[in-house]
Amino acid sequence: MERTAEPDWPAELHGVFRRARVAHVSYVPDAGHTALIDRCIADADMLTTVLTTEEEGIAIAAGAWLGGTRSAILMQSSGVGNCINMLSLPVIARVPLLMLVTMRGEWAEFNPWQNPMGQATEASLRAIGVTVLRADTARDVVETVDQATTMAYDGDQQIAVLIGQRLLGKKQW
Repeated sequence: MERTAEPDWPAELHGVFRRARVAHVSYVPDAGHTALIDRCIADADMLTTVLTTEEEGIAIAAGAWLGGTRSAILMQSSGVGNCINMLSLPVIARVPLLMLVTMRGEWAEFNPWQNPMGQATEASLRAIGVTVLRADTARDVVETVDQATTMAYDGDQQIAVLIGQRLLGKKQW
């Protein structure tokens, strides 16, 4: 049986951002997002902001939307816990929000400190009112993020796409 090559999902996600007219990307540096972050930084039509903490990205995304700019936030599941209170802003004000969350505390996790928030990420986001979608393969992540852009920007929804740790691979330290 011939195996089909997996798509270069970070490159394809950058294309999804471009087609959805995402002009601003905020992020906390994360190995799982590195290739996408690098593509966004290299894109002359995208503004990128390095965050000192994830909840800053929520406020920046809301401000960008009020200024007429579509924004996305890239973070790790450990940062979701930092955002819970701030997420009330886009949920209550119905500000479109797109978050791509690389998961920790799952597949072959070596760091026990990542487990509690990794296990609570989805439930925490749902409890505050954020719609959660999940992708565990390269093909799924592209299709899922594409649909999430429609839901967020055309439907004024708050969407988090959880990118499974198995897709990212085992961390090596």
